[in-house]
Amino acid sequence: MIRRGVFNAKPSPAGRGLTRCRKRSIIPPSTQCARLHQKGEAAIELIQDELCDVITASVERLAQEKGPQKLTVRDVLKDLGITNRVFYNRFHSIDEVLAIIYSRSVAQVRRSLAMPWDGQGDYEEHICAVARRTLELTYESRANLSGYIFEADCASPDNFAWWQEEIKKLICTGKSLHWLRSDLDEDAVGYSIWCFIRGFAADAIARKLPKETACQQLDYGFRCLLRGLKP
Repeated sequence: MIRRGVFNAKPSPAGRGLTRCRKRSIIPPSTQCARLHQKGEAAIELIQDELCDVITASVERLAQEKGPQKLTVRDVLKDLGITNRVFYNRFHSIDEVLAIIYSRSVAQVRRSLAMPWDGQGDYEEHICAVARRTLELTYESRANLSGYIFEADCASPDNFAWWQEEIKKLICTGKSLHWLRSDLDEDAVGYSIWCFIRGFAADAIARKLPKETACQQLDYGFRCLLRGLKP
């Protein structure tokens, strides 16, 4: 269970968050917590128990079915048979729950992408395997929340910095092996690879391409991109 601390916020009034089809802002978890902490005057300590996980699971499932932009607190209350008080004693808003789901998704992808090169085999195959695994994980953990996740990724400087660092490690290793050109701008190439893989994943999921078809096309296109980076 993801723990949350004490936030400075006024109690949410009954019915808050019940407006349907409102525009939902995408706020990365760290920014969300900071914003909530500054709101209001009285400090409110939220309950942290197993029901938090039950509510989070309901939000994730309903968001996949309806889309996060259309999801309301009322939907969650109806799904679980709970009251406004039960929900708001644990969360400030649907956006906060979505931010937790986003954090879990990012953590899952990072853990599963722990594929350091062992110095054996073809380095190109290793890089392509990392790219493919990234797409596979996107399908597995983000498919029906891809729009929200994509926007949250764009708004999260921490996630961007993490990816840039990991991609630059691959580029540096490729240079040391003389597999990539020594004059490559690591920042520019890293950003280009980040955009290629994320953009490909977002479009493939939006178009509902079968996962295997998307992986095959990603592999072909990514290898073409890599050829332009070789000596």
